[in-house]
This record gives sequence, C-alpha cells and structure tokens, in this order.
Amino acid sequence: MWDERYSGTEFAFGTEPNDFLRETFEQIPAGGRVLCLAEGEGRNAVFLAEQGYDVTAMDMSEVGLIKAVQLAKDRGVTITTQVADLADYQFGTDKWDAIVSIWAHVPDKVRQYIHTQVVTALKPNGVFIVEAYTERQLETDAVGGPPASQKERFGSLDNFQSELRGLTEMIGVEKLRMVSEGKRHQGLSAVVQFVGKREI
Repeated sequence: MWDERYSGTEFAFGTEPNDFLRETFEQIPAGGRVLCLAEGEGRNAVFLAEQGYDVTAMDMSEVGLIKAVQLAKDRGVTITTQVADLADYQFGTDKWDAIVSIWAHVPDKVRQYIHTQVVTALKPNGVFIVEAYTERQLETDAVGGPPASQKERFGSLDNFQSELRGLTEMIGVEKLRMVSEGKRHQGLSAVVQFVGKREI
C-alpha cells in the first residue's frame, strides 16, 4: 500500500515538517542523533537535518525513502535511510538523542513493542516526540488517520503515559487542531501530542 501511495511525483503529505515537530524539536540535544519512525517521504527527517541533526529515517517503503533521499539532496542536506518494519525493528541501546514518531499508527502489540524499545534506546536526556490521531478523529470531517475498522491503531494519551513510564513527561495532551499536510492530512483533527524525556 505505502509503495503505491508514494509512487507518484507528488508528496502525499507535503514536503514541510509536521507542526508539532517544528514546535518541539529544540528539546532535542543540539547536533544529536535522531531516529524518525515510519518516515515515508522524509519531510520531517529532512527538516531535522537542516537544523544540524544526524538523522536516520526508517520506513517499510523503499519507494518513500528514495523520495526522502532526493528531498534531502534538493535541500542540501544528507540523511541516512533504513528500510525496516516497526514490528521487529531493533532500536539499539543508549543510541539516540531523539526518536520521532509522527502519524506512525500501528496495532496495539506493535505500539507496545516500540514503546518498550524507545525507553532503552534513548540516551540520557534524549527525547521521544510523538503526534498521532486519536479515535475522536472518526467524529470529525478531517482527512487523515486509520479507518474505523482499525481503531486499535489510534493513539491515546493513556497508552503513552502507561507504556512510557521510563520517561519523564514534558508534554502530554489530547486536543483538536488544524492539520494541513499535503492532500492526505487536512482539516480540524483530533490528535494526541506527547514528549517524554529520559533522565540521566
């Protein structure tokens, strides 16, 4: 599905970074190593590379990551890409100054696996930055998020708080906000935003 979605010349979610990431990226230690999960066509990874970070973009779609590399080249920066599946991805230990998860909607068991990995994969003072749609998205007229048949893929603050107890919560909120990211994410949307920090 994702290879097909990313196969055109147009960027499915645009080329500008996610608004929440733009608001919070300065919490990442300067010049640090950043892992972007389910990064698709690379807009967030390229933005972070432009800010001086050493960025790895991982996604299951090689087609998307090829476009990400080209976007980075067009912007005069370099990113590392890795084709992988979040269901069995190995995050490493004490490896990342930040892990970024923007709209990475996965089943419950995969999300729990990711969160277990994140806590140990972050370096001390490293941060986990997340934005996801909540189930309230189904009540809106906005475009974006999992279908009603995949409700377990929606995010929730309760899940993040319970599964990421090894991190200190810096931001944790569910709210409605305007989203405008390409054709695939548009309108007044129901989201959860979370930033957690691994203490020393």
